[in-house]
Amino acid sequence: MPTTTRITERRDDALSRERIVAAAIAMLDASGEGGLTVRGLAATLNTGLGALYWHVKNKSDVLVAATDAVLADALATDSADLTPEEAIRAVALGVFDAFDAHPWIGVQLSRLESQGTTVQMLERLGQQLRALGVPGKLQFDAAAALRNYILGVAAQNAALATSVAPGTRRDDVLGAMADTWADLDPTEYPFTHGVADHLRNHDDRDQFLSGVNWLLAGITAPH
Repeated sequence: MPTTTRITERRDDALSRERIVAAAIAMLDASGEGGLTVRGLAATLNTGLGALYWHVKNKSDVLVAATDAVLADALATDSADLTPEEAIRAVALGVFDAFDAHPWIGVQLSRLESQGTTVQMLERLGQQLRALGVPGKLQFDAAAALRNYILGVAAQNAALATSVAPGTRRDDVLGAMADTWADLDPTEYPFTHGVADHLRNHDDRDQFLSGVNWLLAGITAPH
């Protein structure tokens, strides 16, 4: 009787933590955190819950891993050929763009489980501040100020993006807000009334980068 040799080949689509995270990011981008469930993730990957739990602990673990994966790309810019200021701007814009593309990460970074990612960001900023010659006793405060500004503004824009109805145009939202500001009493609200047109026509990314530049100017001016 002939002997049958069984050859087991590795499937190209074998389940892995990386595939799970990639699928989770796609689900989060499409429906936000409320659209992500472990059962839904298992169905998307055409696998069972047991196989899924071999790679991830629970939904919280998936959310942290997805957030880390998104921001790892934002922090992966090679700064070898950049000045310290350029490297800081690259980190800032990378994070801003990550929040813009994946608004759900704003909520995740406010949770204790995701603090590892913000520490990586603090490290990247702190290294560049050292290269700029910022005194040691001021480096932590300067790095924290930059990190808090970057995360705060990026998260605010992400929150606004998720608060409007699907399909709503940004220009329409800003236009309506600008009209409200323009109708304010110029005596009581001289500044807000006066910048209504600037609100209508401003670019969030450019405004964000201006803030980074002002912080850098303040940090480096004494040195």
